[in-house]
Amino acid sequence: MTNLIPRLLDLAIAIQQIPAPTFHEAERARFVCSRFLEEGLQDVEIDSVGMSMPGLLTPSPHTAPGSNTGRWLFPPTSTRSFPPMLTWVSGANRIASWPLVSATTRWAWPDCLACCGPCASATWSCPAMFGWLQTFARRAWVIWRGMQALIDRFGSGPLAYIVVEGMALGQIYQRGLGVQRYRLSVRTAGGHSWNDHGQPSAVHELTALSTRILSLELPHQPRTTLNVGIISGGSSVNTIAAEAMLELDLRSESAATLKTVAGQVEQIIHSVQKPGVKIELESIGKRPSGELAAEHRLVKLAQACVRAVGIEARLSIGSTDANLPLSLGFPSITVGLTTGGKSHSVYEYINIAPLEKGVEQLVRLVSQVWD
Repeated sequence: MTNLIPRLLDLAIAIQQIPAPTFHEAERARFVCSRFLEEGLQDVEIDSVGMSMPGLLTPSPHTAPGSNTGRWLFPPTSTRSFPPMLTWVSGANRIASWPLVSATTRWAWPDCLACCGPCASATWSCPAMFGWLQTFARRAWVIWRGMQALIDRFGSGPLAYIVVEGMALGQIYQRGLGVQRYRLSVRTAGGHSWNDHGQPSAVHELTALSTRILSLELPHQPRTTLNVGIISGGSSVNTIAAEAMLELDLRSESAATLKTVAGQVEQIIHSVQKPGVKIELESIGKRPSGELAAEHRLVKLAQACVRAVGIEARLSIGSTDANLPLSLGFPSITVGLTTGGKSHSVYEYINIAPLEKGVEQLVRLVSQVWD
């Protein structure tokens, strides 16, 4: 396993260097597809959605996808990221990189490929089928179409959906954190800052709305958050802005609380409609909540696999690709592969040393889930 890590690091950087913004993941998908084939997987494809890609390692006799025989295991991860920039090593134990989320998604791919080696070489037997899935379209303005396509295709057939994330080694996400996202747009006639002073400004209206939304009282229990992550508008310093926009992220441990807060946001918007100002609130993303009981065999197995490599296992809640199958009652968890920090920032990094244990616990999990 130790000799595998340098190869994984090289592969991770190679994957990261292929641009893959949302809806333009084809080049990276083809690269990963070719690597799957090199590792001995069969029936590798890029499906009709455009970027979902099951790679199947099948037992003998062959069981066709979509048939009623055999059992499936799907570990999904994401291939999307912003266009590549500099990737560098800081010291001997850490790799830092930009683009955003590169460490939390990109690193899952080499480790998935690493699992193909033991599978294909019959280090352990596979009594049914398992597949690696590349999801796509995970950005804020999409409703996670990659996972939806997978669920539409295979539904309750898989034995388990095991989602792989780059960070959070030791954490087992068996609860899906509910998410609701909006885009709030304001439009006015605009004008000149001096000649048309007094006419409504899209920027002024938007900032006033933002202040009201941010003033909402959120409960500490269940934990609930609200964040304006993007705001833009206007065309010049001496122009009354004709357009302005913000994007809002709502999260809660409780589906009921999330619905209540979302309703409060919508009520604020509906209460401020006035002449000369067009305000639109658009839902741009939603992840349903769900939960797999802590006593479920899949959760217990994941904990045992983490402990087997000498790491404390912790149950967690998070917004991952496991949300959708969890919300439908399908056995699903998310596991981490290494540790790191500064997630979703330009300073994001992962630690190299824990990768060996991360790969080992993933191989253990995939190999024992059939028992």
